[in-house]
Amino acid sequence: MSDERQPSAASVPSFSSQVLENVLEIVLQFITSPRDRNACSLVCRCWNRTESLSRQHLSVGNLYSVNPTRAVTRFPYMQSLTLKGLPRSAGFWSVPLGWGRFTAWAKALVAGLCAETVKKLVLKRITVSNSDLELIGRGLPSFCDLTLICCNGFGTPGLGSFVENCKQLRVLDLIKCHVDDNDERALVDWISKFPETHNCLESLSFECVPYDVNINSLKSLIARSPNLRRLRVNPHISIGQLCHLLLWAPQLTHLGTGVLFTHGNENQEIEVKDVEAVFGSMKELIYLYWLSEIKLELLPAILLVCAQLTTLNMSRIVILAEQLNLVIRHCYNLQIFWALDTIGDEGLKAVATTCKDLWELRVLPLDHRKESEGSVSDQGLIYISKGCRKLRSIVYFCQLMTNVAIKAISVNCPDLTVFRLYIMDHHRPDYSTGDPMDEGFGAIVKNCKKLGCLAVSGFLTNRAFELFGKYGKTIQTLSIAVGGNSDLAWKHVLEGCQNLKKLEIRNSPFGDVDLLAGVGHFYNMRFVWLDSCRITVRGCREVARRLPNMVVETIEDPFGHILDDDEPVEKLCMYRSLAGVRDDAPEFVEIL
Repeated sequence: MSDERQPSAASVPSFSSQVLENVLEIVLQFITSPRDRNACSLVCRCWNRTESLSRQHLSVGNLYSVNPTRAVTRFPYMQSLTLKGLPRSAGFWSVPLGWGRFTAWAKALVAGLCAETVKKLVLKRITVSNSDLELIGRGLPSFCDLTLICCNGFGTPGLGSFVENCKQLRVLDLIKCHVDDNDERALVDWISKFPETHNCLESLSFECVPYDVNINSLKSLIARSPNLRRLRVNPHISIGQLCHLLLWAPQLTHLGTGVLFTHGNENQEIEVKDVEAVFGSMKELIYLYWLSEIKLELLPAILLVCAQLTTLNMSRIVILAEQLNLVIRHCYNLQIFWALDTIGDEGLKAVATTCKDLWELRVLPLDHRKESEGSVSDQGLIYISKGCRKLRSIVYFCQLMTNVAIKAISVNCPDLTVFRLYIMDHHRPDYSTGDPMDEGFGAIVKNCKKLGCLAVSGFLTNRAFELFGKYGKTIQTLSIAVGGNSDLAWKHVLEGCQNLKKLEIRNSPFGDVDLLAGVGHFYNMRFVWLDSCRITVRGCREVARRLPNMVVETIEDPFGHILDDDEPVEKLCMYRSLAGVRDDAPEFVEIL
């Protein structure tokens, strides 16, 4: 008699239950919203089991909120995984590299049943090591899509091993990552590691890799990739080299340009007609990431594609209003536009005049210092509000702002879902009247009914926070660079913003009293980040004691000393976790 255990009658689903699960599995295929699928999983055990077995896409907002092994066990047939680490604002807060590590997830994915089905990974603001890249390249046989955004910890050896072992790779996008080989003698010609038979590449982005690439290997890879649609090269690729590459890829829809001038060591000068011929053949190009200044004589060649562009990213180059005007007046189909504040208010006026379908605008600072002289102001925002009424997302860095300008954007662009306004001097009031910025930001939360993300700065009083609590019912992410004038400010926010998932506070009088007052609200949030506030170790320990299911971490200088209870905490991170305290915290993190 076999020793193998036979399932009991009680453990075998009845015929009717099997029919129900089959029907439910078909229905769940049409439910793609993570929130809706989570709701389905809570109906009963049958629904939970069926939802788990049919889930193909998993998104985890904090990689430490769940145990990796438990996650891959619950969703054994998932095909894609999105993991996030630090909040977006952490980049402005000088958090040391290495806060969140991917290693545990990589091991769990390779060891789990889903190793056979996982095809796609999207990682944001996470430390990924060379060994992690090698592991997923070797251990996930169906893997074909990797996107790393603002990640760090890896170099060319990891990239080389990954592309060599990932035989079916279609997408490799490295976006704003910190790629660093500590010893340049260990540099690997990673582009040459693609197998010579590899011909299924659809997207390749490596503008953040700070090293030369083998141009012949890159040309060969592009030539044998007929499905390539997205290509973003680094500044080591000159305009001459780029043109030779593009001859093999006229089908591109997305392009990051490299350097749009001739390198000094090139033997031949690129003629304008050659550049015009290349760009004129790119009939499907809709996305242009402009990585460097361009020689004026080459500008007519670039203008050939402007009319078909829906996205133009100029956030890496210093360009003035008169230079921008030459380009932007041809971009009347533009929907997304990023630029540095050097374009000035006149540049924004040109955008508002031409780009009537614009729905995302980012104006980023050339100089992040508060004493810097920014080139955009409230007037630029007013221009945009009048000309671009379809806007849904604005990120705007400036030195001078008024309540009138913010009210104008709230009235003319009521469909805003993201409004992030950063006044470089965080305590500056309305420069025209000297009043607090309360009424302007209050108008945003009152008039923009779909607002989900709000970042505020400037001189604010309790009145602003009262309006946030009263009207900000849809806000999920709130980033505050200053505070109110009493503890009542935070009471309004914590009690009124009922859907708040991420709270980020910087340079604020937020202290232990406010911290303890929020204990009843923090557990419903994904993240709470405090930087340069007035909290102490004692207050943080008390929160950790009262909320045993929240992980409370203090982040200090990597070489700092152990803090006493009454000493101030430089940075505090709190998050809800089903996995408990992690075991890979770096030296600069103390878990309370």
